[in-house]
Amino acid sequence: MLARRLHPSVNRRGLTFWGQWLCATTLSSLTVCFLVFNQFGQISAEYRVLMLLGVLGSVPIYSLLHVYHKRYGYGLGLLRLLAGWSVLMGALYVVLLVFLGYADLDWGLLAKVAMLGFLAQGCTYLPLRYLMYLHSRWLRFERTAVIIGTCPLAYSLAMQLLHRVPVLGLVSVEDGTDTDAHTDTEQAIGQLPVLCALPGLRDLVLRDKVRRVYIALPLNRAAQIEAIYLDLLDLNVDVVWVPDFSSMMLLNQSVSQIEQFPAIYLNETPLSSHPASALGKEIFDRSLALIALIILSPVMLAAAIAVKLSSPGPVFFRQPRHGCNGLVILVWKFRSMRQHDDTGVTQATLGDPRITRVGAFLRRSSMDELPQLINVLRGEMAMVGPRPHAVAHNQYYGDKILAYMARHRIKPGITGLAQISGFRGETETLEKMQQRIEKDLDYINHWSLWLDIKILVRTPFTLFSRNTY
Repeated sequence: MLARRLHPSVNRRGLTFWGQWLCATTLSSLTVCFLVFNQFGQISAEYRVLMLLGVLGSVPIYSLLHVYHKRYGYGLGLLRLLAGWSVLMGALYVVLLVFLGYADLDWGLLAKVAMLGFLAQGCTYLPLRYLMYLHSRWLRFERTAVIIGTCPLAYSLAMQLLHRVPVLGLVSVEDGTDTDAHTDTEQAIGQLPVLCALPGLRDLVLRDKVRRVYIALPLNRAAQIEAIYLDLLDLNVDVVWVPDFSSMMLLNQSVSQIEQFPAIYLNETPLSSHPASALGKEIFDRSLALIALIILSPVMLAAAIAVKLSSPGPVFFRQPRHGCNGLVILVWKFRSMRQHDDTGVTQATLGDPRITRVGAFLRRSSMDELPQLINVLRGEMAMVGPRPHAVAHNQYYGDKILAYMARHRIKPGITGLAQISGFRGETETLEKMQQRIEKDLDYINHWSLWLDIKILVRTPFTLFSRNTY
């Protein structure tokens, strides 16, 4: 059996990260050493601990924030580097003060370390980023490609590849069954030519020095795909199969290799596939929840008193909802309704008589959700994630919306991508719930710590949404 690496680009991304990280860390560490030695004539144990923690902490933080990702230009790349460095410095200062008790450090010197450390890393980032650009540009002209197939998948693939590699054109299959549905797409990308039929593929590869062949054929043509692969096996050309999964709803799909076996992950979450990312999100969520509880405790106390005075009943309302992996958790909220039978699936609506006056304000401002910080602190919820629905709602919608329960692959959140996108409050139609679920799955597919931060920043601007009752 022939075993090949499925994604050399993954290895290149890893080398790119570690290469830039090594250069940046080395120069910033030397800068710290110079500043400390110039100030004290020696490097004491406290500053050696600071440098060690900085080196170790930069790896998960820079990785989570995608600091060295090639898709970002110079300006955005420097901003991400600044964000990663700021988070790292903030975390280090908290560790030094709270956990290690280094209160006698020279804070003026630490301010210089923060500023000059970033400048040192910026000095490595810009030239290395430019060298990466030159290398990618050189590779682009070395990867002449053709695409086998003239179906919609082939044209969609061509639109993506044209920005990165020179695509000469398409190769049609013999029977022509894949040529009927592409007219509009073909016109959209400028009449990409059909170079030849499948029998002329070998001559085309040799004549035009094609370096990569993309096979864009549906899954039901597996036998033909194998024949194409075997036919090109003795030529100096890379063969890449792009399966057509357009009819399937995928969740964070990826390609990997298990020993000698290729593996296509159809259903995986970023947090389950990257344990370090899950740990980083867990630390971020619980730390932020603890800080928020301390800061907002006067507001929560005032809300609790108002709820108690508004109508008979408890201050808090704890409702069973599905959490991560479908486990049932009790979600805390300030009670916003009069006590009633809650066995149905009736959502709150505009003018709902069950809602008290205080409860209406709490719901409109989302202050009724503040007790869920306790759920986050207990590890049952996250600051950002799909909003937890009542168990009865899940039972109702579970068999009506495709992949509805897939939103429970990660912890539910106090806020989420659906909420800042306008899908808060009542979902009186199936279509509205479908739109909310699509946003939840989109969040799961594209999760990053940076995305969490952006959602948290945007959340306050959506608190008084007209869709919230």
